[in-house]
Parts: sequence; structure tokens; C-alpha cells
Amino acid sequence: MQYDITLRIDYDYTHPTDRTRNLLRILPRDIPGLQTLGNWTLALTPTPSEKTGFTDFFGNAVTSAMWDYPIEEVKIALSVQVERLSTAPLLSLATPLDRLDRELDASRDVSAQSPLHFTAPSRRAPQIKEIATFARDLMQPGITAAEAVQIIGSAIHDTMTYSEEATTVDTPTAEAFAKRAGVCQDFSHIMITCLRSLGIPAGYVSGFLRTFPPPGKEKLVGVDAMHAWVSAWVGPEIGWIEFDPTNDQAVNSDYITIGYGRDYDDVAPVVGAMRGAGDQTSDQSVDVAVIE
Repeated sequence: MQYDITLRIDYDYTHPTDRTRNLLRILPRDIPGLQTLGNWTLALTPTPSEKTGFTDFFGNAVTSAMWDYPIEEVKIALSVQVERLSTAPLLSLATPLDRLDRELDASRDVSAQSPLHFTAPSRRAPQIKEIATFARDLMQPGITAAEAVQIIGSAIHDTMTYSEEATTVDTPTAEAFAKRAGVCQDFSHIMITCLRSLGIPAGYVSGFLRTFPPPGKEKLVGVDAMHAWVSAWVGPEIGWIEFDPTNDQAVNSDYITIGYGRDYDDVAPVVGAMRGAGDQTSDQSVDVAVIE
């Protein structure tokens, strides 16, 4: 599937800032055999004083931009083409859950893709007793790690309510779980916490999701949004699989990956600092169009 994606993020400041620096993680990545990055442009307004690009530890593309003069706004506009291939059906070679810890103990891989980086609690996915109990109560004897991933993801979908009003980007995972409500970020952090509590390495994936209009209606431009889902390591034979607890499904060619990390902190689309006074507002729109 080939996509033409546009992303716009606008920040407005109530008072001019005299120094602003941002790190952007919004460009989809090349993934051999799965995703190919095509032509792309990234426009920043006003023109930054400095702009550089680099790749972080997990292989995500990062753009660093700095404005050393007073600005009242920052406008980010990305246009990119991506080809996403279909994933192969899940094979029955996944490691039994009760043997996964031995496979991890035997691992000596320290690359960015190593499951060892995704076993420990992180700031957004800490150890939470209530979530660990929730996960443990769902397990059955003899299941594989891959089956555990699907069971956990489906259970979160069934017990959580999607609500943009319930949480903010800074809401702790424990609070979202207690409310049983939140957005894709919350669903994903809860699932990561569940899986790690069972000894399954799990990480956070940021990206885009192709959406479909209601029957008989045309798709509106700009109504899509950035999305998040979960990557989990289920043993050396299969490796990493991805599941979307918000929509209760395995990731397929409707998903376009931007970045991988231990939690949202590693792949936040825009992080930075500014020197000034007053407040800021932001607005975002995304359009994911299929190239026929």
C-alpha cells in the first residue's frame, strides 16, 4: 500500500520567545521488508537559525531546530510518501510464555532491536501492582508469548473506553487505568506495563493509521491523527510482533511507523525548550491518503 501523508503542527506563543529549540520525531522510517520511505519535505516557519538531522539510538529520524531570535509561532509542515507492505501471518513458533525468561537470559544482543532494552519499567510504563494483577489474571497455562500479547491487547480494548477528555499527554498510566479511559497513548502504556509485568519485552510505537469514512461518506482531509500501538518480543523464532489495543487488532498495512521506543518519551513528536513568558497553544492535523 502506498500513502501520501501530510502532517501540520502549529504552535502559537502569547509572547515572543527569544530562544527556542525543538527535536522533531515525525518522519516515517525505512524498515527493511516492511516499510519504504519515499519523497518527503519538511518545512519549518519561521526559518530556524540552525537545523540538523540525526538518527537516535533506536534508529528513529530526528530533526533538531533552533531559533535564536524572537518568534511568536512555529509552524511544522511535513509531506511524505511511504510504501507499507503487508505483514506475514503469525506463525505458531512463538516461545511458550513460561520459557521466555530463559530465552532472555541467553540473549547477548545489545543492539537497538534487542529485547533486553524493553524489559525494565520506564517513566511512562512503571511497575503498577493493579495492572500487573490485571495481566496475571488473564493468563492461562501453556499459552505462548504471542497468545499472551493478543489476550492482553484485547482485554484492554474491552475494558477501556476511548475518551479524549479523560486524559492529557501527561496523565500517569496508573490514573488512566483507574479511570479505564484514555486515548491510544494510554492504551499502549497500559499494555506495555501489562506485558513487562509478565516478563514479555514491550515497547511503544508511534506512527499514522489509515482511517475509513462512514459508509457513503467522503473522507475529510485533515481528520486523521497520529497514533500509537505496541511492539512485543515473543521469542527468538518470531522476534517482534505489533498489536494495537485501541482497535483490538494486529498491526497491518494500514499502519505507518514513525518510531520505536521504550515509551512515549522516546518518540514524542515534538520536544524542546523555549525562553520567554506566557502560554502557548497548539493545533495539529494529519491526512493519510492512499495513492491509487
